[in-house]
Amino acid sequence: MTQRKLKFDRLIKNALVFDGTGTAPFKGDLAIRDGKVAAIGRELPDDDAADVVDAEGQWLMPGLLDIHTHYDLELELSPGLPESVRHGTTTVVVANCSLGLAFGAQRDDGDDPIVDCFARVENIPKPVLKRIADKVTWSDSGDYLAHLDTLKLGPNVVPMIPYSMLRIAAMGVTPSVSRDPNEGELREMERLLEKGMTEGYAGFSSDNLPFHYLANDPNREKRIPSQYAGFKELKRLTDVVRRYGRVWQATPPTDNPLKVFRTFLLTSGRFYKKALKITAVAALDLHSNRNIIRSAYTLARILNSPIVKGQFYLQSLCARFKVFSDGPVSPLAEEAPALRELMMLDLEDDAGRAALYADPAFEARFKDMWRIGKSGYGLDRIKRFLRIEDLALRRDISEMTVEQVPVEGWAGDSFADIFARLKTYQTTREGAKNDSERQAFDGFPVVADDADFVFHLFKTYDRALIWSTVSANVDIDKIRKVTMSPTFLPGFADSGAHLTNLAFYDVNLRALKAADETRGIDGVAFMVKRLTHDAAAVFGVDAGRLDPGAQADFILINPAALRQHDGEKHTVRIHRALFDHEQLVNRSDGVVASVNIAGVEVWSGNDFTDQFEQEKLGNVLRAIPENEGLDEKAA
Repeated sequence: MTQRKLKFDRLIKNALVFDGTGTAPFKGDLAIRDGKVAAIGRELPDDDAADVVDAEGQWLMPGLLDIHTHYDLELELSPGLPESVRHGTTTVVVANCSLGLAFGAQRDDGDDPIVDCFARVENIPKPVLKRIADKVTWSDSGDYLAHLDTLKLGPNVVPMIPYSMLRIAAMGVTPSVSRDPNEGELREMERLLEKGMTEGYAGFSSDNLPFHYLANDPNREKRIPSQYAGFKELKRLTDVVRRYGRVWQATPPTDNPLKVFRTFLLTSGRFYKKALKITAVAALDLHSNRNIIRSAYTLARILNSPIVKGQFYLQSLCARFKVFSDGPVSPLAEEAPALRELMMLDLEDDAGRAALYADPAFEARFKDMWRIGKSGYGLDRIKRFLRIEDLALRRDISEMTVEQVPVEGWAGDSFADIFARLKTYQTTREGAKNDSERQAFDGFPVVADDADFVFHLFKTYDRALIWSTVSANVDIDKIRKVTMSPTFLPGFADSGAHLTNLAFYDVNLRALKAADETRGIDGVAFMVKRLTHDAAAVFGVDAGRLDPGAQADFILINPAALRQHDGEKHTVRIHRALFDHEQLVNRSDGVVASVNIAGVEVWSGNDFTDQFEQEKLGNVLRAIPENEGLDEKAA
């Protein structure tokens, strides 16, 4: 007797299906065959499937996109990207903020650009970066795509052409941060960028944030190369991107509002005949400057208005922007010159930082910086009072919390709590919390203010003092409002960057939770569309959909567990053997019931399946050429 051939490999039944279009969900089924969506609908026949999964009570939706990652390096060590996949991510965009591997290691005459560009920007140890650079065998953007195609990818990968590396490819490291390109070098940049566009790169990324510096001599006081590009150079390159209908990912020069507006006006379809898609970082409610989020709303509305006719997408973050620091080592430290002196040293150079701490001149510079705007009647004092300061780090010890330090009882205390007890102890010899604190207090010099106090903490404990502060998105209600606003595109996760400083790998789950809390099921449908269909449309790739014939990338969410999920509370610091270094990560076990890539389940409830990282599942997603059915207007 001939066995009947089944139509489906798997059938997911009875889920509440969000298809990514933003329409109301329905209770239904999803069928998979050969890694593709075979059918989607109601009451699909069980007897047509080899494997039937009852998803009663769960939400089924397309796999989520993480549009802002720095996984370029981790892909070479662990291409499954477990810290994103476990939270429902099935597609990642890489080469953000002008950094990436499209042009290989780019080593030349002693220069090591991967180490130079990534070490301080991403706070990744140099030995790890050197190990990755040693593995690089390609030197061409086309060969890089071919290399990615050979990896056992977990999620799909969307690469861009990174501007800093493009400048280095055309000019070399030191020239790229020392002078303007000559005409031949600029033409070479245009040629390489156009080559990348023809190869299918989704776009072009640049960076102008005042936190990003090179890490090797002789350029430790120089910012990364893309920050030295003038407007004319930038316009010529973005004209290439515009011509191909691709996206420009940008971070603005936050110290110059007029320059920001002029730069982002490049999106205009009215002034430049064709709109340039721009996705920019980021719509954050900066705690030190309340005008930033107001400006974000205004800028987005103007650029996307019928007058300007732009396609401008500011990325938002559905989380309090909690930054962890290892002593002075923090992305926020690069903005303040005195703290930057400590950051210029290699991460492992404890002796170098100790020498700086011992220098009276440096101590004076540090304390002067810490006291800016805290006394007197000058402009800095007014700016601090009005909360329109220039620095992202507020230097408010009541907002700085100890996470870990070799003093018993300090974890969980604010710096202000400890400072108050120290002042009492130095006056009365009483008030210490315990013997460990008493011993610590005995090692303090007399402190007059918080500048004296913080300097001694850093000098004594350096990276052994792990502390945190929320530098943006303090107000939960504002976070929800920004997240649900169609003005912004949720997704500024920064995944894979700042190993011990940031962890927002689960931020898409936080956005789904906020949507549910704000507008119920209709809100969830809206947010699923933003995190799947709309994100894919902005980057011009085929992802984030459940149409028959699409790659079967989908997830199941346990809504009850999602409603209980506290992403910030479940941020943990682990030792990651992959890097031989500690890393901040998130845990959402139980929230994501299942993650499926190309029809293969790679995550099931609380752990990875045996199939994870055993075979290539995700693809390198090339940009879809214009006019091939991609609905960008919907985004």
